[in-house]
Amino acid sequence: MNKESRLLRFFQWICKFNFGDFEREEFKKFLRMGVIFALIIGVYWTLRPLKDAVFIQLASNLQLPYAKTASVIALLPLVMFYTELLEKNSREKMLIILPAFYGLSILCFSVLIMTAQASGNGSTAAQALGYIWYLFVESFGSLVVALFWAFAADTTEPSQAKRGFPLVVAIGQFGGIVLPYGIGGMPHRLHLSTDFLSIIFLGLLTLLIIPLVRYFLRATPKDLLASFHGTNEAAVKQEQESGFLEGLKLLLKNRYLLGIFAANFIYEVVVTIFDFNFKLSASTSYSGVALSSYLSLYGSSVNIVSLLCLLFGISNITRFLGVGTALAAMPIIVGCALFGFLSLDSLPFLFGLMVGSKAINYALNGPALKQLYIPTTPDVKFKAQAWIETFGSRSSKQAGSMFNMTLSPLQSAFGTIAGKSHYLMLSGIICFPLLALWLLVAIFLGRAFKKAVQNNEVIC
Repeated sequence: MNKESRLLRFFQWICKFNFGDFEREEFKKFLRMGVIFALIIGVYWTLRPLKDAVFIQLASNLQLPYAKTASVIALLPLVMFYTELLEKNSREKMLIILPAFYGLSILCFSVLIMTAQASGNGSTAAQALGYIWYLFVESFGSLVVALFWAFAADTTEPSQAKRGFPLVVAIGQFGGIVLPYGIGGMPHRLHLSTDFLSIIFLGLLTLLIIPLVRYFLRATPKDLLASFHGTNEAAVKQEQESGFLEGLKLLLKNRYLLGIFAANFIYEVVVTIFDFNFKLSASTSYSGVALSSYLSLYGSSVNIVSLLCLLFGISNITRFLGVGTALAAMPIIVGCALFGFLSLDSLPFLFGLMVGSKAINYALNGPALKQLYIPTTPDVKFKAQAWIETFGSRSSKQAGSMFNMTLSPLQSAFGTIAGKSHYLMLSGIICFPLLALWLLVAIFLGRAFKKAVQNNEVIC
């Protein structure tokens, strides 16, 4: 047995305790998939802090809710174009087209942002660039991450996904740990005045996704790329509609998909309220590349906690207690976070609150939600999922942002302290009932998924 084989068996033995027992080639498949995901997540989690820091510098922190609202409208033509591409290209080709588009676009943004940051904010052109940059990064998270998971779900059997997807997420956290701090905080550590260097690196890393996808498809055995619906051909041989609205039609006519939409929607509404207050507090203490560095540290911290959750066996909740239990745990956890948010108000607490909320979502809720797409047709995986994770996520953030817009008028009407108190009271009145609804939806989704997998059926 050569050194590579011994090392592989050693890692299989380690992963067995937290993720389950893998076959050799199956384990190698998820390792390759994990490396791709690590790069995607690393780039995304480095772009996210830069998105907010650059926007705040070029526009202002009080315009953050308006930028989130605008993202819903801006994503409409992008999703339309994305859907058309799905109609005309294979899933493998899409994982080449999208990274190429985003990688080259990021390289172009690097020059524009460097010029704008060097000139200072305040001009109309700088504010416009801030909005365009913000919406661009939002679309990256919606389309590229969603496409990866659609591809993963369409090439993985349910029994493999239960142990393989948490492993992929765990590997992905390494990208989310190293790149935000290593690249996002680089300009501040080098005493630069712009984020040009960070953005250049991110463009090049995005382009690196393309050769990794090609290697994954070449090196993975064909039998491990068989989709769930491939074993249910009779169930999926139906007339397929085409067009931009197909994903929306699939979503609206199936309560299972509406349930997934609701789970995504409610989580994002609550966390958008948390996030706005965290960014407001951070932008009063830091500015420029220092703010980029602080928010990058936040991004790395989220992924460190996510990884620790996975290493300490949080995925065992899904493995041993089922997807339904993992889904139902999230509204309870977020409810506890909401109680803390309403009780305490300081930057260190908000930092910890956001890190915990995001980390638990990525380590526990995310993999569970992705598994819900396994007993579905390819159209649901690629088209309905795109609607849920683009417009669902964007509309929920819009809803949370519209609520956040009330803070300034409330403070104008009642004063800074009293206005903030009214804002927090309204937060509790709105969010606690939403969390109760989320719990009921999670129970329904868990039962439907379990029944479909046990009966080897396609839900929709």
